[in-house]
Amino acid sequence: MPSIAAVAKIDFPYKVEQKEIKSRIGQIFPAAFPHLERLIGAFDNTGIIHRNFCKPLDYYFNPNTFEQNNNEYIRLSLEYSIKAIEDCLAGAHIFAAEVTDVIFVSSSGLATPSVDALIINAMRLNPHVNRTPVWGLGCGGGVSGVAKANTAATANPDAVVLLVAVELCTLTYMRSDYSKSNFIAASLFSDGVAACIITGDNYEKNRRQRGAGGISIAATSSMLYYDSLNVMGWEFLNTGFKVLFSKDIPTIINDNIKGVIGEFLTAQGLALSDVKNFIFHPGGTKVLDAYEQSLSAPGDFLKNTREVMHAYGNMSSVTVLYVLEKFLREGYEPGYGLMLAMGPGFSSEMALLDMKK
Repeated sequence: MPSIAAVAKIDFPYKVEQKEIKSRIGQIFPAAFPHLERLIGAFDNTGIIHRNFCKPLDYYFNPNTFEQNNNEYIRLSLEYSIKAIEDCLAGAHIFAAEVTDVIFVSSSGLATPSVDALIINAMRLNPHVNRTPVWGLGCGGGVSGVAKANTAATANPDAVVLLVAVELCTLTYMRSDYSKSNFIAASLFSDGVAACIITGDNYEKNRRQRGAGGISIAATSSMLYYDSLNVMGWEFLNTGFKVLFSKDIPTIINDNIKGVIGEFLTAQGLALSDVKNFIFHPGGTKVLDAYEQSLSAPGDFLKNTREVMHAYGNMSSVTVLYVLEKFLREGYEPGYGLMLAMGPGFSSEMALLDMKK
């Protein structure tokens, strides 16, 4: 089975307290904004304490154009991807020249050539690297990226797959959009960059002979829910990306997730009680509540997920990789781990990890 050799994340220099953003939100949303007084409580209800921002807070109060924001997306994606990759390679004790595949996941900016091509040029990676840019999976992209890396590493046992996820959600913010969805997005979304190395069986055996460790990927699953295309996504306007998401997301999760997870685990000869580590994308407080109510797992099984949400905000696809990094850095219970994220489509993405010490 392919293995996860290392994960690295970015802490941006512009981390902002949620209460500061809340206090200044009136500079963007006029006092006449419908239900402003009622909706302002959303900033407290998220449970977020700090937000990971790629730019200083004042940047977002300027009338930046879509072109300016997207140019910043490309520049910062490249800069911070390289930093995350270098940290990840060092953590895995792998040389950049050994990378065979690059999977780049993002949904918050546009670039052609895609950012993976920029990374390969800047870092002078092997020019024969297999490239897979993945766009549009939103919050589900991190787990889907792990699944795609697993497929590549299964097909080539000598593979060293570099997964990079970048979401600079704050650069998509539209000041001219006074919709409720945009207001909720302003209280929730943040920026993140993470890199992950997944190695094939042959390479991993050599690493372990050198004393390195790893977490094996036992299985993956993707499910698209029919007739739910309008639950989450973007609407593309002349001025940029207009955020769309439905208030029904927690209900959809509560009604479906236990059965979806149960079916996935049963196919592996397992039950929910066999899962010791829950590596979930948080989404938001209501999404976390839906997970807890539906799964009824013992103890505070979403502790790491909740703490990442508190410390960083919702970084879309990248968030689940920050949760995984936290498990690897702070320790985990030997046994199975379940990665889970929901995204546009509406869809669920899962990966089963065999987490041995």
